[in-house]
Amino acid sequence: MKNKKKDYHELSKQIIELIGGEDNIDNVIHCVTRLRFYIKDDTQPKTEKIKELDGVMGVVEAGGQYQVVVGPAVDDIYKEVAARLSISEDSSSDPEPVSALDEDSSVFGKMGRNFNRFIGIITGSVMPIISILAAAGIIKGLLAVLTTTNVVSETGTAYLIINAMADAVFYFLPVLIGFNAAKRLNGNPLLTAVIGGVIIHPTVLEAADNGSSIFSLGSFDFPFIAYTYSIFPMILAAWMVKKLENWLKSWVSTYIQAIFVPIVVIGVVSTITIIITGPVLVGFSSLLANGLETMLNMNAPIFGAVINAFYQLLVVFGLHWGIIPVYVNDFATLGYSYLSAIVSATIVGQAGASLGVAVKTKKADIKELGYAGAFSAFCGITEPAIYGINLRFRRPFICASIASAVGGFLTGLLGVNMWSIIGSIIGLPSFIDPELGITANFWYAVLVTAVTLLLAFGLTYVWGYNDNMEMEKKREKPKNPAKENLKN
Repeated sequence: MKNKKKDYHELSKQIIELIGGEDNIDNVIHCVTRLRFYIKDDTQPKTEKIKELDGVMGVVEAGGQYQVVVGPAVDDIYKEVAARLSISEDSSSDPEPVSALDEDSSVFGKMGRNFNRFIGIITGSVMPIISILAAAGIIKGLLAVLTTTNVVSETGTAYLIINAMADAVFYFLPVLIGFNAAKRLNGNPLLTAVIGGVIIHPTVLEAADNGSSIFSLGSFDFPFIAYTYSIFPMILAAWMVKKLENWLKSWVSTYIQAIFVPIVVIGVVSTITIIITGPVLVGFSSLLANGLETMLNMNAPIFGAVINAFYQLLVVFGLHWGIIPVYVNDFATLGYSYLSAIVSATIVGQAGASLGVAVKTKKADIKELGYAGAFSAFCGITEPAIYGINLRFRRPFICASIASAVGGFLTGLLGVNMWSIIGSIIGLPSFIDPELGITANFWYAVLVTAVTLLLAFGLTYVWGYNDNMEMEKKREKPKNPAKENLKN
C-alpha cells in the first residue's frame, strides 16, 4: 500500500510539472476516471510526455478542460494533485479560466465560454452522486425481486428499512444537487442545501399531493409542486443564493450578517423557487424527458443504433458527461430511462472487444491489459478498455462500435427499459422493474447484453486483432533533445 501511494505521489508531481507547473493551473476537478484541469496557457502542457507516464491512459482537451485519463484510481491521484496545488474538496469549484477561449471576445467566443461553464456546473452538480444513484437503483431492483419472490413482505420492517435505503438519495436529491451546485459555483453549500430542504419539506409535498395552490391570480393558480427527484430548480437556486448572499454582504453591517443574511436568502430564494422558477423548470424537465421518449418512440431501433455507434467517441473526448444529466433527469422525472438502457450496450461492446484481444493474444502484457479493461467495463467504466487496448489497436474499437450499434438496435426494437443509471454486467439489476420485479424486460436486457458481448468478442477475435499488429504508442518517438532544450 505504501508503494502504491508513493507512485501516486510521484505521478501527481510529474503531471503537474508537465502541464506547466502550478502557475499554469487555475484549478482541477475530477470525474470517475479523469483529472480535469483548468489551465491558463494551453501551449505549455507536454501532452505526449504526459501520455507516456505510467498510470496515464490518455489526454483529452475538450469542454475548456485539459483532461488526463488515469482510470479508477482517479480519486487517490486527485488527492495527491490537490494537496500539491493546495486545493481542498470544498474549494474545487469551477474557476474563471484564462485561456484562448476566454480571450476571444467575439459573440461565438462568449457563447462557447458560457456554454462550457453551464455544462460544467450541471455535470459538476450531478457527477459526485452518480455512483450513489446507481447503487440506490440496484437496491430498488433487488428489493423488487425479494418482494415478488415473497422473501420480504411489503408490510414488514425489513422492507421499510431497505426501501428507505433505496429511496433516500432520490427523496433528498434536491438537497444533494443544491449542495454540489453551490460548491461548483463557489457559493454557500449549506445555505443552498437548506433551500433544498424547504422545497421537499413534508408539508410542501403533502400540499402538492393534495393538489393545493399557493395562491391564485385571476383565473391562474400557482400550484404546489413535488420537488423530490428534481435537478434543475436547485442548480438555479444555488446561483441565486450565491448572487443574493454576495450582494447582501456588500452593504449589510458585519454585526448582523450572521443572522440577517440567512433570513433574507432563505426567504427570498425559497419563495422564488416555490412560486416561479421551480414550476417552470420542473415543467421544462418533464418536457425534455417526454420529448426524448417521443423521439425514441418514433423509431427506437434506428435511434439506438445511431447513438450507440458513436457514443463511445463522446467518451473518448470526455463529452459524455454532458449527456448524463439527461439520464438523471429521465430517472427523476419519469422514474426510468430508455436512453440509458440503449447506451448501456456500448459499455458491454467495449468490454467484449477488450476481452477478445485478451483471449487471442499470446503476449502477457497485452493479455493483462485486455482482461483488466474488460473487467473494468463489466463494472461500468470503459476508459481502461478504450485507452488501454481498443483505441491503441483501432480495430477493436471499431468492432466494439459495430457490436454496440447492433445492441442499440435490439434495445430499441425490444423496448428495453432501465430503472437505474449504471449499465453493463454489474448493472443488470437496473433492468428489474421496481414495481413488478423480474419481467420480460430483464430477460431482453440479458439477451441484448449477451449478443453485444459475443458479437464484439467474435469480431475482434476474427478480424480486430492479431499479434502481428503494432500497438499505437502512447507518444511519438522522442524528439531531438537539443531542439527541445532550445524550445525550453
